[in-house]
Amino acid sequence: MAGAVYRLSPPKTIYSDRFIPSRSSSNFAQFHMSPPSDSSSEDTSSAYKELLRAALFGKEEFSAPWATPAKCIGANGWNSPVNMPSRNIFRYKIESRKSMHTLAPLGFDEDLNGVGPSPVKTPRKVPKSYYKILDAPELQDDFYLNLVDWSSQNVLAVGLANSVYLWNASSSKVTKLCDLGSEDSVCSVGWAQHGSSLAVGTNNGELQIWDASHCRRVRTMQGHQLRAGAVSWSSSVLSSGSRDKSILQRDVRTQNDYITKLTGHKSEVCGLKWSYDNRELASGGNDNLLFVWNRHSTQPVLKYCEHTAAVKAIAWSPHLHGLLASGGGTADRCIRFWNTTSNSYISCMDTGSQVCNLVWSKNVNELVSTHGYSQNQIIVWKYPTMSKVATLLGHTCRVLYLAMSPDGQKIVTGAGDETLRFWNVFPSPKSRNTKGVFGASSLGRTHIR
Repeated sequence: MAGAVYRLSPPKTIYSDRFIPSRSSSNFAQFHMSPPSDSSSEDTSSAYKELLRAALFGKEEFSAPWATPAKCIGANGWNSPVNMPSRNIFRYKIESRKSMHTLAPLGFDEDLNGVGPSPVKTPRKVPKSYYKILDAPELQDDFYLNLVDWSSQNVLAVGLANSVYLWNASSSKVTKLCDLGSEDSVCSVGWAQHGSSLAVGTNNGELQIWDASHCRRVRTMQGHQLRAGAVSWSSSVLSSGSRDKSILQRDVRTQNDYITKLTGHKSEVCGLKWSYDNRELASGGNDNLLFVWNRHSTQPVLKYCEHTAAVKAIAWSPHLHGLLASGGGTADRCIRFWNTTSNSYISCMDTGSQVCNLVWSKNVNELVSTHGYSQNQIIVWKYPTMSKVATLLGHTCRVLYLAMSPDGQKIVTGAGDETLRFWNVFPSPKSRNTKGVFGASSLGRTHIR
């Protein structure tokens, strides 16, 4: 607008929530203090920079602060830089590489606990060779039998032809438990979860229970028409699977031979395993089927038919409720994982060879599998990635039998080459420092009978 007069607004004081003191306006004399000199501040800053450069780049290359090269008048009248020692900043020097500890401006104290970068975790090493071998003459080369088991009292039971032998892993003492005679043979052995009771399945279909501590037979139970090749305990309940396609549930506290008969398989039952919580029983058969039963069912509550060969290898995870692993025979070669809680299929791993046995580590989330044709190998797997921790070789025939020591660190494998081999495969429990309970761990070859 014409003739308008503009007036400047008076300056306003701006307040802030930050207070930055100014040493120049401070009255140091009031507090009987001498004002700080600029030279000491500069010296402190210069010293810190020197330490930082030395830590980052090494003292030998950078002993002096960065500066513009000094210049002097040359003979031709031009300014020329003073000849400085060549530092070769971009030259690759292996010897000048520093550890992470040298990146600390004021150095690193190795004695300080919990200070500094975390150490790199090295992968666990599994010994590739067995530490003990036992001769096991007449150990049958039969995929459908289960002739080796390891008790909670550290005693190994092995069925050889028509006899059962016990090997005490603490003392290496061998004991002959029983002899079934020339008309019968051992088809399965299985220890009770606690104590010294051993179940022995026979070729005639009988199931005998022995008190191993006194080498005394407690009772004999009938029920099967053909051989009993698989047994599994759940507290006082003993389950047995047979070539007659049935599974019998037996309560050893009663006088009856069995309390329940489970039907569903169309061929021989060769795999049988109770879950760790004793609520579910998994069974595998030569009909390529995997069934899951509960304690009160007479028909399978879950049926899995993805395998294309006999299912003998069965293992429940001790780490996750309802996680079940199963392995198939020569035509299948796969380890499959199931969630029985949600009745879902999880994953599959093709191993490339017949899966004979599975057992899950109690100490770490890993499992071990034994194999037949064609490599007869033992593989330690990390779950759930299914990456191979180790592959163990040594048997010359398919590895049909597998059991784990009570401390969860060692396994024993048996094969048609009539040997038992012992391996260190799993670490000790993290919760305690478990020491080995073996008396003799010699690499020498001995006999189990």
